[in-house]
Amino acid sequence: MNLFDRVSEDIKNAMKAKDKVALETLRNVKKYFIEAKTAPGANDELSDDAALKIIQKLVKQGKDAAEIYVGQNRQDLADAELAQVKVMEAYLPKQMSPEELEAALKEIIAETGAEGGKDMGKVMGVASKKLAGLAEGRAISAKVKELLG
Repeated sequence: MNLFDRVSEDIKNAMKAKDKVALETLRNVKKYFIEAKTAPGANDELSDDAALKIIQKLVKQGKDAAEIYVGQNRQDLADAELAQVKVMEAYLPKQMSPEELEAALKEIIAETGAEGGKDMGKVMGVASKKLAGLAEGRAISAKVKELLG
């Protein structure tokens, strides 16, 4: 079962369970999936990779919005955003721990022969591809800076 079908099935389950947060979140995700499927050149298909990228983008947006709400003393809105993020994160692969991330990046640095800050772009290019979906871009970037700095 691909990700699109899984989300569709989970929408039905959320309706039956009367889970408003999951239902609202998954309907929103499905809307983005349908937009991607019907985009010019998509041939009415959505690969799991593309679907994962959409969910990752929505999770990042939700976390950023929650951060802004907290800054504006609107914890109620932040909690609502984070509840939706939690629903979406169930569809993402397990995120790497900071230790696993550091080990993977040290391996990539050795692989690319990077020696300093000037080689950050080279390392980030490889790391972004290899660790896509397993760690946030911000976390990867910060750790690469630390290791090369």
